[in-house]
Amino acid sequence: MAANKSRNTKPELAIRRMLHAMGFRFRLHRKDLPGCPDIVLPKYKTVILVNGCFWHQHAGCKLASKPATRKEFWETKLSRNVERDSENAAKLAALGWRVIVVWECELQKSNDLAQRLAFSIKND
Repeated sequence: MAANKSRNTKPELAIRRMLHAMGFRFRLHRKDLPGCPDIVLPKYKTVILVNGCFWHQHAGCKLASKPATRKEFWETKLSRNVERDSENAAKLAALGWRVIVVWECELQKSNDLAQRLAFSIKND
């Protein structure tokens, strides 16, 4: 697990390139916000959380399968990740930030994702 990166992952880099191409400027991994969000757009008071389907257990996604070995360990670990995600999203919302969650599997349809991001960021 030490080899799994939490920052500058391929999905995160792809979304950053997409946002930059659309003209959005952002900050990365602000430590003063709950959960240290991946991408922060201060102008729009919006944060984007880039979640891997496996690590954050994307419901209904084929990439979110659980390993067959050490079931108890993985169940505890992955359920705590999901719990922490919802806690951090609630804290951010309470502070007035709009939270957008982008899943790893959504990158396969990048045109749809770009439209969703542009709409979600610019509209309240």
